[in-house]
Amino acid sequence: MAALTAPIAEAAEARPRTRFAEDFFAVFNLRSIAAAFYFCLVLVLMVWLSFLHVEPIEQWFFTVALSLRQTLISGISALAAIALVQAALPRLALPSRALEIALAALAIAVAAAAAYALRAYVYGSPLASLLERPWRTAAIITQWTVVGGIGYALFELGRRERQARDALAATARESDALAAQMMQARLSALQAQIEPHFLFNTLANVKRLYETSPGSGRTMLGHLIEYLRGALPSMRQSGSSVRRELDLVRSYLTILQFRMGDRLAFSVEADDGALDAALPPMVLPTLVENAIKHGLSPLPEGGRIDVRARAEGGTLVVEVVDTGAGFRASGGAGVGLANTRQRLATLYGDRAQLDLAANSPRGVIARLQLPLARAEEA
Repeated sequence: MAALTAPIAEAAEARPRTRFAEDFFAVFNLRSIAAAFYFCLVLVLMVWLSFLHVEPIEQWFFTVALSLRQTLISGISALAAIALVQAALPRLALPSRALEIALAALAIAVAAAAAYALRAYVYGSPLASLLERPWRTAAIITQWTVVGGIGYALFELGRRERQARDALAATARESDALAAQMMQARLSALQAQIEPHFLFNTLANVKRLYETSPGSGRTMLGHLIEYLRGALPSMRQSGSSVRRELDLVRSYLTILQFRMGDRLAFSVEADDGALDAALPPMVLPTLVENAIKHGLSPLPEGGRIDVRARAEGGTLVVEVVDTGAGFRASGGAGVGLANTRQRLATLYGDRAQLDLAANSPRGVIARLQLPLARAEEA
């Protein structure tokens, strides 16, 4: 067991080390080293440019190169100290920001002092000579401590800005995911309300027909089984096509004809360009069911329903036209149509329209307009 867990423990220990190295070299890299070089070069030129016409050009270049070497030791040391502080401090979980700043300043000051000692060693001066001119030593160490502190502040601002951007991006991703989950939950809830409303009314029709004509009831039940075999899988899918929904409507109206007889006449047709268009499942059957319930059922003589689908430019137009009782006698559109409106608004926003208009001489025209898209693209 120990042999099996040892690689896991080693990997767990290696991850912090790897992360520390990544954070260190995120600061101490070729780009920042180049920036430090140019900073030191500008600093040296600012000091020695005034001596260009005083010394011979060869001597001047030699002096500048020597001074640049010494300055680079301090500059690169300050950069390394900044990188070390940037990588180490976030892992210490210090109780206050002031303590972080104090430790960062101390680390940069120690690096500045060590760099100045290294400069003396490289130059060939004994380290004891640094104490002979304490004010000069203190001034140079202080100078590079300030420079390192400014550099640390700039890197820290950049790090915090990156963290803020990452946090904002993570929040946006979480918000988008939550919005998608809420939308899916809302769609599921709305569709769950639509499905029983549609199916229970159909089953009630089968029950009533069984009570009056058992033979016709058995035939109608067979058609209903065929209808449900195609409808139930469609109800749980997020998308469907005009062709599939028209087949469901045709089956539904055929079932209703068993009960209503001559009181129901219907036609179902679509342009070839609209058959493969995307259409949310169970929207069209709900419109037809609404026309039956609120339009034809209240009339003793019944009426006619025409279902049409066509493509107009980039818009899919689906119409359910009935010659039923119309608005005045219908007493409202029902929960099925209300939920359908909400579902379309959730799916398409302002790009979907569901309008009800009076038919002439009687009845209602339900007109649905959606963005035209192929079913497999929806």
